[in-house]
Amino acid sequence: MKNILVVSGHPDMNDSFANKTILEEMIKLMPEAEYVYLDKLYPDFHIKAEVEQQRLLKADIIVLQYPVFWYSMPSLLHRWIEQTFLHGFSHGSTGDKLKGKKLVLSFTTGAPEEMYSHEGAMNCTMDELLLGAKLMANLCQLQLCGYVYTGGVSYAIRNDAEKLDEMRTKSVEHAHRLVKKLKAL
Repeated sequence: MKNILVVSGHPDMNDSFANKTILEEMIKLMPEAEYVYLDKLYPDFHIKAEVEQQRLLKADIIVLQYPVFWYSMPSLLHRWIEQTFLHGFSHGSTGDKLKGKKLVLSFTTGAPEEMYSHEGAMNCTMDELLLGAKLMANLCQLQLCGYVYTGGVSYAIRNDAEKLDEMRTKSVEHAHRLVKKLKAL
């Protein structure tokens, strides 16, 4: 069995619906994976690099689960990468500790998926938006194994019962797609 590390990069899971639902469903479907909630461990952003590096060393597959904030990962997840993926560990002439490990991005957006196109409001594709993550994976010799993405799960619509049910359904489906991808690796 492959060791799977799921890192939740939402900065406040108490204020999440979609990412929280995805992770709850993931735990039901794949309880053997290790789940790390950065908001619970590091609300002050003081990342314990050695602890996180040990988690990464044990993992065969790393999943980054997060909402897209301002066209990027949330600041807490970004800080975790900055503090954990250190020169000499993840990159550099002696930094090969992540070499060959598989990386899967799993994320949500409030905006609907169709907005992420050159014709849509965002004027870029999701693949273009992920350039930073692709470059990071390349630098660290991680094998980027794609992503699972769900759009249209905005916190702004969670007071509408019908929209909330739609978000719940989308989030559960997201978790099932993610588990299917992980089992295929």
